[in-house]
Amino acid sequence: MSPTHQPALGMILKGYPRISETFISNEIRLLEKLGFRIHLFSMRQPRESFTHDSVKEIQATVDYLPETLLKPLPRLLYHNIRLAAERPGPYGAALKIAWRRYMRTRKSATIKHLLQAGYLVQHVLPSRRVTHLHAHFAHSPTSVAMFTSRLTGLPFSFTAHAKDIYTSDPRQIREKIALARFVVTCTEHNRRHLQAISDGHSTPIHRNYHGIDTRLFSTETEELRVPAQPYHILTVARLTAKKGLPTIYKALRILHERGIAFEHTHIGGGEDREQITNLINDLNLGTVARLLGTQPHAVVSEHYRRADLFVLGCEIAPNGDRDGIPNVLMESMAMGLPVVATDISGIPELVDHERTGLLAPPGHPEKLVESMLRMLTDMDLRKRVIAAGKRRVKREFDNRQLIQELAEVYRQEGIGPRK
Repeated sequence: MSPTHQPALGMILKGYPRISETFISNEIRLLEKLGFRIHLFSMRQPRESFTHDSVKEIQATVDYLPETLLKPLPRLLYHNIRLAAERPGPYGAALKIAWRRYMRTRKSATIKHLLQAGYLVQHVLPSRRVTHLHAHFAHSPTSVAMFTSRLTGLPFSFTAHAKDIYTSDPRQIREKIALARFVVTCTEHNRRHLQAISDGHSTPIHRNYHGIDTRLFSTETEELRVPAQPYHILTVARLTAKKGLPTIYKALRILHERGIAFEHTHIGGGEDREQITNLINDLNLGTVARLLGTQPHAVVSEHYRRADLFVLGCEIAPNGDRDGIPNVLMESMAMGLPVVATDISGIPELVDHERTGLLAPPGHPEKLVESMLRMLTDMDLRKRVIAAGKRRVKREFDNRQLIQELAEVYRQEGIGPRK
């Protein structure tokens, strides 16, 4: 059977491709290398003008769904009315679920997701040979997958990550878990949380770390570099509340007040750029802190090589949003760059305090700065942490090993090629 005629795993994504979601593109690329045929359904167009080189290796074709409700409404209604006429029973069942979910939250997004699913089923799916649907993120993409499943009878599953878990109504997620064939999530912390809110449903919930390609993040020498002032401190993170950037800059201000010379570089874009820029100015850090915005992999890797310390201040945002295990921590550790982070969510599953890095409580700049200084000046600690961090990432977070575990989850459900 030619590749284009093989059954396909249909993946529903919030947007594709996205610079900040390399863990998804890497998963797609690696599954393809194992022989999976994948077709992508994206709910949004790309938001960046460039992509990582790894995306260019992906063979999967992409269909983009209508993004909004109002402008494409005639097109959405046309295909949904046709579908309702063709399949009145399944469409009625999907409508019943949509109404129940809408009455819980009173959010119009539920209606949009049903209409997007109807459009997908009536207009896009017939020629795609999709036999299973898998959504990344437990909110919007999984809603579309769930409705598509109700309309077609195709089984669906989903991967839950971070914000999608903790900012969603638990009742909505519980219903999705109950209807799904299986669920995947990227940390043990998340798995236990989902298990707790599943209300005893028998749906399997698997932990599968994202991991990184350790071949792309390695050092040419094992020689321990002794940091010297001005220290080079690096943060790679989206400019958003859950990353705890104000805590980092307040810690940097303490360093500055103690007369310690340093340069801090931040890489990443996000909605809080103006707020963070104002904070840097208010703290008089403009001469020692710079914001580079979103950068490609090669640029980020070069900053890993030049830095003395990687720091991340993750915390729980006011809306409940939080990280799982940021991939940038794995990348730093694999590069031999020691990390200081906060002890929330799944981060301690990677950063073992005083063994593979240092942890501080979130929202406490004075605690964060003490950990930063220890890592910059205690050479015994630094040597031990760097070596152990490299071993931890290589042993437990290499995505070439982790993808085998995920592929086996699919194979157990009869999805994808057999070994």
